[in-house]
Amino acid sequence: MTSSRLPTILIALAVVLLIVYSSIFVVNAREQAIVLRFGQIRAVKTEPGLYFKLPFAFMDADRVQYIQDQELRFDLDNIRVQVSGGKFYEVDAFVVYRITDARKFRETVSGDRDAAESRLRTRLDASLRRVYGLRGFEAALSNERASMMTEVRDDLHRDAESLGLNIEDVRIRRTDLTQEVSQQTYDRMKAERLAEAELIRARGNEEGQRRRAIADRQVVEIVADAQKDSEVLRGQGEAERNGIFADASSRDPSFYEFYRSLAAYRTALASGGKTLVLPPNQSEFFKYFDSSVGSAPAAGAPALAAPSPAK
Repeated sequence: MTSSRLPTILIALAVVLLIVYSSIFVVNAREQAIVLRFGQIRAVKTEPGLYFKLPFAFMDADRVQYIQDQELRFDLDNIRVQVSGGKFYEVDAFVVYRITDARKFRETVSGDRDAAESRLRTRLDASLRRVYGLRGFEAALSNERASMMTEVRDDLHRDAESLGLNIEDVRIRRTDLTQEVSQQTYDRMKAERLAEAELIRARGNEEGQRRRAIADRQVVEIVADAQKDSEVLRGQGEAERNGIFADASSRDPSFYEFYRSLAAYRTALASGGKTLVLPPNQSEFFKYFDSSVGSAPAAGAPALAAPSPAK
């Protein structure tokens, strides 16, 4: 009899274990649990732990839907926005949010994250266009960027709250020029740099001409001063030389006359190729070639003999 009851006992034990297993669910620290009974929210478990429910979820008695209880993120890429200046830019942004009201999250979007993020994306796109449209492109690159993100977050707050969500943060990952605007900006920057280069070159040429003019004027002044000084020195030298000659001639006029005649001979007879046939005694110019003319030679000095006629 005992052996015949064993299968029954085992079956009963298996059923009990199945019922117990179906009645227990665990919520960890990163989850929330919504207990649904016949499609209606029976309870929401937000604290981690071990909980009980009615068994047999396949009969739609009690079913547990798990909702994440941590910061979540979704991205919005390549948004084409227009700034106040009329130009278009491409913006990448992301949103960090948390499911704070699991009951409302279940009631509005049936606990579907994709549906909730789709609604937030639409609102984020519109908010970014509005915020950028009120400002210039430079605002996204300045200290005003933080206030812009705060403004976008505040725009999303009401829609997120209606979904049972809380917006933790909104950030811009990228703000780039569109292709056509980028080319226009490059061309404008190139033109500005070329104009600046021409301006610098013109200023350099002007400064070079000014300095060359100053240098030329200084050269003229230096040469003029040098010529003036040379003329003064030359005049002083001539005056001193003439004084020396005058003093020498006044002391011994005959010797001075003799010295001047020798100087004239040197000048007249220095170059070759000349033939003079003149009697020395018949020319006033060659009178000093005749020892009988002029002053007697000094004592002990040989007499100046008359040379033969020059040939």
